[in-house]
Formats: sequence, structure tokens, C-alpha cells
Amino acid sequence: MSEALIELRGVSKRFVKPLDVAAKIANAIGAGMREEVVHAVDRFDLAIRPGEVVGLVGESGCGKSTIGRIAAGILPPSEGKIFYRGTDVTGDKLRGGKAQLGTQMIFQDPFASLNPRKRVEDIIGEAPRVHGLVDRVEFGTYVDAVMRRVGLDPAFRRRYPHQFSGGQRQRIGIARALAVKPEFLICDEAVAALDVSIQAQVLNLFMELRRDLNPTYLFISHDLGVVEHLSDRVVIMYLGRIVESGPTTELFRSPNHPYTQALLGGVPRIESRKRDFAPVTGEIPSPLNPPTGCHFHPRCPHAMERCRREIPALKEIAPGRHSACHLNDG
Repeated sequence: MSEALIELRGVSKRFVKPLDVAAKIANAIGAGMREEVVHAVDRFDLAIRPGEVVGLVGESGCGKSTIGRIAAGILPPSEGKIFYRGTDVTGDKLRGGKAQLGTQMIFQDPFASLNPRKRVEDIIGEAPRVHGLVDRVEFGTYVDAVMRRVGLDPAFRRRYPHQFSGGQRQRIGIARALAVKPEFLICDEAVAALDVSIQAQVLNLFMELRRDLNPTYLFISHDLGVVEHLSDRVVIMYLGRIVESGPTTELFRSPNHPYTQALLGGVPRIESRKRDFAPVTGEIPSPLNPPTGCHFHPRCPHAMERCRREIPALKEIAPGRHSACHLNDG
């Protein structure tokens, strides 16, 4: 097994809302108000090898985007370490260094992730020019080549983002990420805001980029069909924790964790079109007050007393397969 390109070890992230003046005054007379703490990510471990495509799946609010931003260096972890090619790049050392340039993020909303006051040529070309990847003489030629790579006409390089469609804007976002020649691309729901027909075009573009450039992907999505189509390995996340991971084909064929089984049980398939589909029952608990023990136990049909008390360890259940469920203990 080759050395991991990016590795997250024991990463946790908490967002704290401090008490305002009114709350502090109320506490002075015995109100007992406390700061609100969102437990977004809890002791998260993930290693991604060069050239691998890893799909990160879970319901909205489970912490997927937070993990993406931590891996990209946008957010610092509250606890844990981040390693890039074996070097600790946690915190300030990640900002502006080689690891930061080699890791780029493609965001969900192409309408909000582009600066509306900049022309496309500046959106794509600013970072490589600032970091010395291209000089002023070659700037135009370089931007044209990157635009062609993602299926955009270089004749439109002087236009502004509002003059493009949603799919074209997402291609501009992809071009901006590719312009600095990254090794690692984090795609945060990169097709969720697009129409279905445009989604297919952008997904095909990701596959072409993998074939031609062999980047490493972390593909964050709630769409299991997209993840199954693109990923080598899938990581299932629930309320800040990994509950199951494994090679895509094996995980989709025989899910182990009850949450994974419930998720895949709701995916329509041609061979099971006569079956009634039911979503995962219940609602995801609030990260302000996550359940004790296994976070999934309030919604799990197999929950027992141990699940309420004890956090299940993420254990290897087969070569390359890991699951965090007390049912695996026999």
C-alpha cells in the first residue's frame, strides 16, 4: 500500500457560540445559561492514497462539508492532526504552503462560489499567476488551455460569471481549482445544485479529468448513485463519525452497518422496482446534543442497551472493510 496523500487522524471539530451580553447578565442572577457547542466532527480518521477516489456519504448535517473544509485547510480542527504526504500540516503550517496549493476545493453552489466582480480569466488565472506557475507573457495562453480542458470556450474569458449558465459556472469553478495543478481535489456536493442533465455532463468531466490527469478525489455527496458511479472506496458518515467504509462494489453489495443498510435500501434499482421504498426512519439528532453511545441508536431497529452506553469502535470486518457496530462483536 502506497503512502497516503492526505490523512486525517483523530480529527474533531466543535463550533462554539459564546454567550452574548444579555445571557451573561442573566447568568449573573443565576439563569445558568451555557455556551452552545455544535459537535460537527468527532474523532474522524481517514487516509486517501494518491490517485484514489473516495466518496464521503451521509445525510445533511452529518459533518461532510466540515471534513472537506478541514482537509482543504479552510477550517482548523479543534483536535487531531492532518498529514500531507506524511508531513504534519495541521493549523497554520497548512496555510499558503505546498499542501495548500496541492489541495483545492470545488464548492456546491456555482452561483455563490465565484466573485461576480471578476472576469473569468482573472478567476481562473489569478492563483497560478500569484504563485508563479505562469508569467504575464503566457497568462492568456494558459487560461485558454485550462478553459478548454473543462469544456469552456476561451472566447468567453472576458465575461463575468452572471453571463454563464449554472453548469458553465461550475466548470469555471473546476477550472479555477485545476489552474494551480493540484494533486488533491475536494468536491463538496459539486453537482447537487445543477439540473440532472447538466449533472451528467459535469460527472463525465470529472471522469475525463481522472483519466487524463489522475488526481486524487474526495467526493462529498448525499447522492448514493453518484458515489457508486465515481468512487473506488466509500465512507459512510453519521453525525460526525464514520460508521462504515469499504470498496464501493463490496459495500453496495453487502452493507454491514444498520445505517448503511437503511441508506442503500432506499435507493431505487431496476431489479427491485416492485419493492416499496422507505427512507431512514426518524430525524438525525441535533449536533448540539448528540446521543450518548452509538449516535445512530435512536433510529436503529437493532439498538440494545449497550448501544446507548458505549461508543462502538470502527473495526475491520473483512479485508478493506470497516464498520462501527456492536452487532459485529457477536
